[in-house]
Amino acid sequence: MGHLDATGLSCTLPDGRVLFRDAALRVGGGQVVAVVGENGAGKTTLLKILSGEQSSPDGGVSVQGGLAVMPQFVGSVRDDRSVRDLLLAVAPPALRAAAAELDAVELALMETDDEPTQLRYAVALGEYDEAGGYTTEVLWDTVTVAALGIGFDTARFREVRTLSGGEQKRLVLEALLRGREQVLLLDEPDNYLDVPGKRWLEQRLAESDKAVLLISHDRELLNAVATRVVTVEAGTTWTHPAGFATWHAAREARWERVAELQRRWDEEHAKLIELVRLMHRAAVVNPGMASRYRAAQTRLRKFEEAGPPPDPPKTQRVQPRLRGGRTGIRAITCARLELTGLMKPFDVEVFFGDRLAVLGSNGSGKSHFLRLLSEEDSAAEKTVAHTGVCKLGARVVPGLFAQTHHHPEWLGRTLVDILWHGEDGRAGLDRGAAASVLSRYGLAASGEQRFETLSGGQQARFQILLLELSGATLLLLDEPTDNLDLTSAEALQDALEAFEGTVVAVTHDRWFARSFDRFLVFRSDGVVSEVDEPVWDEARVDRAR
Repeated sequence: MGHLDATGLSCTLPDGRVLFRDAALRVGGGQVVAVVGENGAGKTTLLKILSGEQSSPDGGVSVQGGLAVMPQFVGSVRDDRSVRDLLLAVAPPALRAAAAELDAVELALMETDDEPTQLRYAVALGEYDEAGGYTTEVLWDTVTVAALGIGFDTARFREVRTLSGGEQKRLVLEALLRGREQVLLLDEPDNYLDVPGKRWLEQRLAESDKAVLLISHDRELLNAVATRVVTVEAGTTWTHPAGFATWHAAREARWERVAELQRRWDEEHAKLIELVRLMHRAAVVNPGMASRYRAAQTRLRKFEEAGPPPDPPKTQRVQPRLRGGRTGIRAITCARLELTGLMKPFDVEVFFGDRLAVLGSNGSGKSHFLRLLSEEDSAAEKTVAHTGVCKLGARVVPGLFAQTHHHPEWLGRTLVDILWHGEDGRAGLDRGAAASVLSRYGLAASGEQRFETLSGGQQARFQILLLELSGATLLLLDEPTDNLDLTSAEALQDALEAFEGTVVAVTHDRWFARSFDRFLVFRSDGVVSEVDEPVWDEARVDRAR
């Protein structure tokens, strides 16, 4: 049985801010422990310390049964990595090293087919076998069939960027849940999954006897699978020893107790200070009281060294101001629109003020549809292959929220720098104005951080901020709540309700979808149709892979 135990962990940011200290948690076999907290609280950093990717100056981590990790980036891979590369990225280090050596020798053989290189190749084959490479490839064949519907030999060299985010997630989850490692660290495993995929994940986690630690913002998934909840807040962690259904009440009760302890500590502190002052005055008049004065000082010093109870967490306030503006009555018109190789021709009209949720399984073409709409306002060459008509109405200005947060033009740049320069019709902001808008999104302390160093939730909030500044009258949101904590997701929903414009959102968030009034479903048979209520049970689109 797998087991993970961590105590006394801490992390201090490069700017000197303490992210958390004295963090502790425990995960046993058959348990699914959820890690929750606001965006930027340190959840992903905690997982990196547990996995050994990042070190902690204090405390320690003990793992039994082998450790496997799903990083947050899975689902947003857009480089030239292959399916085999992605599976190797979550494989044990020994297998990764053996595979890298084997690949290097195979390349060397193509250039120099001499005896030393052949001997090196033979050694590399043996080390790959000893690391479990061929046994693992048999497992990967089962994994690719389950996740993609094709065998490993067919899938191994396929580029991961040709897979949807959900297909990437399902592929890695299948590998980890079927693998030998008994301790799993899953950073937002439900992101990019459609609802059938989330239900599949819920069932697999409930059935698994592995020790699982996961980060998620999906309340329905947390309620279904979490056996314990670890909360990262107020610069430390605490564990609720039951499920998510009772976590909110337990959190309120905990901070009420802490507030009472804080009040008592303040009262005792004031009494000890007054006692020291009293003894000091007495010692001035009567030298015989000097020993009692020193004793009072010692008592106060030890009391202060022990420290007060932790401060209650500050309530994070996210205040988007998505204004929009009046447009033509018909915001979007699609006539016999066919997304080439994805869905059959369909017609749809979206009117000013509509809230349209686009639903369907992963890989059905929903994100392509949003990208096509976002490009209609641009004179640049279209990147989404299609036939038929797709046009925007008068004064419709699209603004796209990218599901993958893929913005290579922002790499290496701080948030203040991005806001200062402006782009795509968005005016630049001076430092003062930038600090003001960042504060409304809970990003004031992150203004000098590079975009790629932000947490997924912080990146999501920054994208929403830029939509606000862009003056968009048509919001195209691709899974906007995936990385947002509960506070931020609720703030986004409130902002969308007040938005004067049209909203089209791809979502698998069952809670978020309830706020929409129209639903467009990309069905498994390739048909696109409008329905009155959300449909969550569409199977994967049946097409050649």
